[in-house]
Amino acid sequence: MDTPKTPAAPAASPPTPPPALTGGKLVLATIAVALATFMNVLDSSIANVAIPTISGNLGVSVDEGTWVITLFAAANAVSIPLTGWLTQRMGQIKLFVIAILLFVLSSWLCGLAPTLPILLAARILQGAVAGPLIPLSQAILLSSYPKAKSGLALSLWAMTATVGPIAGPALGGWITDSYSWAWIFYINIPVGLFAAAVTWAIYKDRDTPARKLPFDAVGLLSLIAWVASLQIMLDKGKDLDWFQSPVIVGLAVFAVLSFIFFVIWELTEAHPIIDLRLFKGRNFLGGTVAISVAYGVFFANLVLLPQWMQQYLGYRSVDAGMATAPLGIFAVLLAPVMAKLMPRSDARVLGTLAFVGFAGVFFLRSNYFLDVDLFSLVVPTLLQGIPTALFFVPLTAIILSGLPPEKIPAAAGLSNFARVFFGAAATAIASTAWSDRSILHHSRLIDQAHVNNPAFTDSLQQLQTVLHLNPQQAYARFEQSVVAQAAMLGLNDVFWISGVIFIAIIPLIWLTKPMHGQVSDAASAAH
Repeated sequence: MDTPKTPAAPAASPPTPPPALTGGKLVLATIAVALATFMNVLDSSIANVAIPTISGNLGVSVDEGTWVITLFAAANAVSIPLTGWLTQRMGQIKLFVIAILLFVLSSWLCGLAPTLPILLAARILQGAVAGPLIPLSQAILLSSYPKAKSGLALSLWAMTATVGPIAGPALGGWITDSYSWAWIFYINIPVGLFAAAVTWAIYKDRDTPARKLPFDAVGLLSLIAWVASLQIMLDKGKDLDWFQSPVIVGLAVFAVLSFIFFVIWELTEAHPIIDLRLFKGRNFLGGTVAISVAYGVFFANLVLLPQWMQQYLGYRSVDAGMATAPLGIFAVLLAPVMAKLMPRSDARVLGTLAFVGFAGVFFLRSNYFLDVDLFSLVVPTLLQGIPTALFFVPLTAIILSGLPPEKIPAAAGLSNFARVFFGAAATAIASTAWSDRSILHHSRLIDQAHVNNPAFTDSLQQLQTVLHLNPQQAYARFEQSVVAQAAMLGLNDVFWISGVIFIAIIPLIWLTKPMHGQVSDAASAAH
């Protein structure tokens, strides 16, 4: 006689996600989360224009002062990909609020710093705690909106992530000139406290479950080793003449070896601190590489253009920042348009249009000259806002599409890490390329400066006659003009190459799978 079988217990169903927010609570939550994102991305660029002032006030050289930027970037780059692991240990909301409060504390310490070492320690803390803010803000916004409006959620996130680096130089220059460099850090305090308070009040009952996970100490240490050494190598390479310096060679070798060890360890570790297996997904791989390279080129040019305007066109830091600020106009205005386009469009088509638009803007800029007027500077910047609005949302949707809910924070953290890291690397490469091309053009121009060239002798004669200069002064003025012309031609080369890169990476978008409703898929995973 058969023994009756006991029916198997039903498998535990995953916890039901909280419903989407509505009404005033959704508006307030969006503002709070967006402010946290804006505060973070703003701080990545706001200190750049204040470095000479900070260095002077603290009694150090400008080269020493640039460590304020380098160490923040290195600490931030290390902490961003840890977001997924930290989220599982603490929960999304708790981690987000703690990161905001620690960011406020570190900003206060930065403003109070009486010496460079103390300021650098505070900046390391600030960069480390800022890491989870961007990927978590992305995931939190997606979970707050109904699936039908997930495109709007991503558009609002992209808007704040884009406008921050644009507003940073202008705001930083104005604060430094009008008040004190310390206030570029102090402004984070009220913003951060408001964002933390509102976020906790609205989301405290919507946190994701926390669970204990093994701690991958070896993975973390190897991550710190290769990211920090590579970041420092990139930031200091130009100052130390790149691979002519044994310091740069040592950093490069150490970075490569520690990176190889990191990849092998993380792929074989049962509980890796960073899930590199995400790159097995075609959409994650193609989308991440595309958005990282594109953002790197975008950000590098965003850094170089104001530098050229200040060094060779005589713009103040505030004026240069204001001349690049129109980039954010279309990024803001087109956010609701993108929300309507995404559900009914192929994200790959929108991404392609964005890359073509970027290429067109950079090809337009490659024809600049020293007498360029403000209108000619502002129009390409204004037009660049259109592909900027089309840029983040489709590629982010591709990256997150098809992922299970528990993978969203890790995927957002890893893809944002790649994007930020490529931004830093591309800036260093573009800066070096500009310098090298300027030297090449200077050499070619000087080759024409000889007594048998009537244009050269006429120029010197005119300088002596009109400005009443002696021959030595006239030649010095001529040399100054050649340096400015060479810098302009070198930057035009960088612009042209940037346009070519945007065209060249379009196929990366089309390596991803065509998926309808990609934004909804990402939103479903986040809910």
